[in-house]
Amino acid sequence: MLIKIAPLAAAALLAAPAAFAATYKTDQGHSEVQFSWSHAGVSVQSGEFTQAEGTLEIDPENPEAASLNVTIKTDSLATGFGPLDDHISSADFLEVATYPEITFVSTSVEKTGENTANVTGDLTIHGTTKPVVLETTMTHFGPHPLGGAIEYYQGDWAAFKASTTIDHQAFGVGGFSTGPITIRISTEMRAQ
Repeated sequence: MLIKIAPLAAAALLAAPAAFAATYKTDQGHSEVQFSWSHAGVSVQSGEFTQAEGTLEIDPENPEAASLNVTIKTDSLATGFGPLDDHISSADFLEVATYPEITFVSTSVEKTGENTANVTGDLTIHGTTKPVVLETTMTHFGPHPLGGAIEYYQGDWAAFKASTTIDHQAFGVGGFSTGPITIRISTEMRAQ
């Protein structure tokens, strides 16, 4: 059940005007980490983690050298149904009291198109670390469109969407398989 992931901004790594390396941090109010799974093939259920922090370091001249680090608070899980939140948070699945964080640390970036990249990294859930690939698309890089009207948005921003699929049992989460877990990330990050 997992990630960011990302947070989670490595798609910003894809080409863009600027001439130096910069650090971007997630804007919590404009970042989402959602996950979904099949419930015994009968329905699709979904949830999200509402607290995720990420840092992207990127030199637009060399996007494949970018790095992305994300930390998600597991107790911020929300499905919209309290008893399901409690069950996923319990020792049957995420064990949030024992494993309070999910992390992603990028290890490589492969540009796949003008605005796309595969960001490979180490995803740690439930104390287990496995490599995953985030398929990312940069949706914005540079001054925020609202920066001219709203002071909060002044400065440079990076935004991207990303997705990956994992097997939750490979991370020791759950005693039975619900099938693959799809993770979708959407984030805006502000230059520091």
